[in-house]
Amino acid sequence: MDKDALTRIAEALERMSPPPQRTALDDAPAYVWQGGRLMPASGFRPVSIGLLAGVDMQKAAILENSRRLAAGHAAHDILLWGARGTGKSALVKSTTAAVQAGGGALRLVEASCDDMETLPDLFALLARQSVPTLVFIDDIGFEQGDPRMRHIRSVLDGGISARPAHVRLYVTANRRHIVPRNLEEQSSAINPRDAIDDNLALADRFGLSLGFHVCTQDVWLEMVAGYARHLGLTFDEQDALTWATQRGARSGRVAWHYAVELAGRAGKTL
Repeated sequence: MDKDALTRIAEALERMSPPPQRTALDDAPAYVWQGGRLMPASGFRPVSIGLLAGVDMQKAAILENSRRLAAGHAAHDILLWGARGTGKSALVKSTTAAVQAGGGALRLVEASCDDMETLPDLFALLARQSVPTLVFIDDIGFEQGDPRMRHIRSVLDGGISARPAHVRLYVTANRRHIVPRNLEEQSSAINPRDAIDDNLALADRFGLSLGFHVCTQDVWLEMVAGYARHLGLTFDEQDALTWATQRGARSGRVAWHYAVELAGRAGKTL
């Protein structure tokens, strides 16, 4: 076989077997786990934690837990549950940035719920370095009988695919118990109590479970005011309330959308 043919074969083998994944988490403050690879997250610029209003209790709990993890102390896995747009995801990212700004050696890795079966690979990768890491799964949810439930339960319990001691799991969900409950679980199982307990057991495995609820009108206006001050804008309260009413919700997300509207009216770029 000639030299050119051997070269082509070698190049083809290299393409089939990409170089080993690097394990050092020092290139970026946050990463994305996708397709079995760990990649730096582009444009990681979470909102300042001081701008997140109406969630003071949740903010304090997540910040304290994240600081403990960054310091190498015992820390909890956290379930953040509640209404859409109430700041669950934003708070995870903002507290991570706040800990990093304070000198904490903490990294954030975001994984998709669809990549649940590759979590053991991710944890094996993270186990080979010692940087305290939050694995963040946003908007998790399972239907009855979803096989992924048992997999993530094993992760939280310390089973065969458990995460390393310096890695903790932060998960957001719209439902308090992650899995929807219905009357069928009362009638279809031989022992209804077992079926209910099996579904609730997943949420129970998180050391901290923090609820996020629809805010009051006053709190929502406080959110808007915070964004307006930060952006150097003014606003009319009645106009802000009309904006929320037209969207049928009062949440941090709607408050930010209103701030974007204000900036656009003022000819500002965010």
